Amino acid sequence: MKIEKLAKDLLLINGKIIDPHNRKTFDGDVWLKNGKIAGVGDVNTPKGAEKIDCSGKVITHGFCDLHVHFREPGREDKETLKTGSRAALAGGFTRVCVMPNTHPPLDTPESINFIREKAQECPIHIHPIGAVTKSQGGNDITEMGLMHREGAVAFSDDGIPIQDGAMMRIALEYSTLMNVPVINHAEDECLRAEGVMNEGIVSNHLGLPGNPDFAESTMVHRDLELAKFTGARLHVPHVSSAKSVQHIRGMKKINEKVTAEVTPHHLYFNDEALRSFDTNLKVAPPIRTEQDRKALLEAVKDGTIDCIATDHAPHTIEDKETTFDLASFGMIGLESCFGAVCKVLVVNEMAIALEELIRLLTVKPRNIMGFEADLFQVGIPAEIAILDPTKDWVFDSTHVQSRSVNSPYYGETLTGRVEMTISRGYIASN
Repeated sequence: MKIEKLAKDLLLINGKIIDPHNRKTFDGDVWLKNGKIAGVGDVNTPKGAEKIDCSGKVITHGFCDLHVHFREPGREDKETLKTGSRAALAGGFTRVCVMPNTHPPLDTPESINFIREKAQECPIHIHPIGAVTKSQGGNDITEMGLMHREGAVAFSDDGIPIQDGAMMRIALEYSTLMNVPVINHAEDECLRAEGVMNEGIVSNHLGLPGNPDFAESTMVHRDLELAKFTGARLHVPHVSSAKSVQHIRGMKKINEKVTAEVTPHHLYFNDEALRSFDTNLKVAPPIRTEQDRKALLEAVKDGTIDCIATDHAPHTIEDKETTFDLASFGMIGLESCFGAVCKVLVVNEMAIALEELIRLLTVKPRNIMGFEADLFQVGIPAEIAILDPTKDWVFDSTHVQSRSVNSPYYGETLTGRVEMTISRGYIASN
């Protein structure tokens, strides 16, 4: 991937422009001047402007990911803010929210400020999510108000479920003072036990301890009830089971403050894929049955699930090249995201419109976090993705910009490729 400074005058010509905020699709040009939007549609061509021919391509908003792990501070051997930014640009993402399970966790105003200041050096926008409890220990609430003042856009102990219902209630009540979401990794640890994959026929065949779907859905149900009771905003991350979808669908009929996300890998794979013992498919929550996968696809289509988030989770080779039971949970997902979800949602199975898929990656996650969503306004700093939505390509290691390489998509034929990403005065070309 090549990253360069934007030309002072740049014209993206002959593209199909998809404006997901205003729900408009039209042919035209996009003019960028000094890194900001100067015109969209019928543009009077400025003299001397550099031009990029986007014939056959889609020009749209840069993607936004509400759920990534960039590992800094503490595990820079897995990922840093800068290497994570490169992975994001390769996938069309111009804005991400980083989870707090670093070493040490992002559990103080000072740690939030550290991320916010260091992110200024990066070519994408990076927003920290603060921990709910100190050291993610589940016992003592953090200084949520001060952390929010320093730039925390939400609160989560992601990676460690908040087991104590009273603690989750307190966190939700505090969050109402700031009107930001609480995000809980929904797994009952007692029911999950030592499970390393979905509990079912495949786990029995492989002789691996299983993690049942109700370990997730029971906690999702608890959190939904607490959110309704407190009037707080709850965002349910990486939904993996049909049972959880049912709970969310029912609650959304009476509580508009509930939102939910799904990952590309839970839409793309089912637990049959784990017969390969590929440790890159070991994730939390686990990849579940084909019935669960189809329920997730339907939930995306009917709006029960609001957005797509990658849960990009880099690990070292040592963490993954071991036996399945000992391998770390997680996979990288930024670079492969668009090709995977375009394939399953637009081309192969659900036949949703490309415009709606783009909304799942742009406007909808931005609205959840309260970020600016009308990105084609004149004067707005450019956040743009240029896509070839029909291109078939085989994912391999050359497409990985992350510091880690733990992807299960190697050798998979994906549909839809990010060609260029424009963010913070830079242009990245794949």
